[in-house]
Amino acid sequence: MSSRLRGFEPTDSHPNPKFGDNKGKGVIDLGNGSEVIHIPRFVPWDQAWEWYEYLDKEIPWTRPMIHVFGRSCVQPRDTCYIASEGLPDLKYSGYQPYAHSWDDYPLLKDILKAVHEALPGSYFNSLVLNRYKGGSDYVSWHSDDEPLYGPTPEIASVTLGCEREFLLRRKPFKRQATRASGQSLGKRSRESLQDQHSFVLKHGSLLVMRGYTQRDWHHSVPKRAKAESVRINLTFRRVLV
Repeated sequence: MSSRLRGFEPTDSHPNPKFGDNKGKGVIDLGNGSEVIHIPRFVPWDQAWEWYEYLDKEIPWTRPMIHVFGRSCVQPRDTCYIASEGLPDLKYSGYQPYAHSWDDYPLLKDILKAVHEALPGSYFNSLVLNRYKGGSDYVSWHSDDEPLYGPTPEIASVTLGCEREFLLRRKPFKRQATRASGQSLGKRSRESLQDQHSFVLKHGSLLVMRGYTQRDWHHSVPKRAKAESVRINLTFRRVLV
């Protein structure tokens, strides 16, 4: 049964009346050249479900073995990698995914075009798809700061299906930098509670991280006890050649 039939309903009477509607768009300045853009109504409700149903059925999902903190484990989500021809290989946690072509899944080119239209001046040539099949699937704290993305990568993330929480937290300051500023470690610890942000990424939304966000911040999608339905996330990045 499609997740669309399991109680997913729009929250207003006319959700996402047109494609690319920026109503509710938010821009958050994280400081020091880091920025987040959140567009809750990036794609119309029904269009987003068409995308979701195609991707859920047609993408060759895999759940690979990865190496984390010296041990092997199964990645806690399904994944697939799409990349333009001639790009360097992607590798993470001891795993190198096979790079499928955009031409293999034409709908992905349409979604990429829509993202480019929503973000004038941006350019993406790779895509990591993740499928969370329930609340026990997650992404732990990390940064997408691999050298192949450059020093200031722009990352655009489209959410389809079940909404999930997306967290950002500032990377800890080095001890010597804290002492040099004249602040006590206790005071810095209390202030660090303010150095985090939470977004509820709903069906059809777009979230963008820009500037030095990957250098200065970690992000995660935590486990969610009551998430019983599937969420598909498309993360677009530009790989430097």
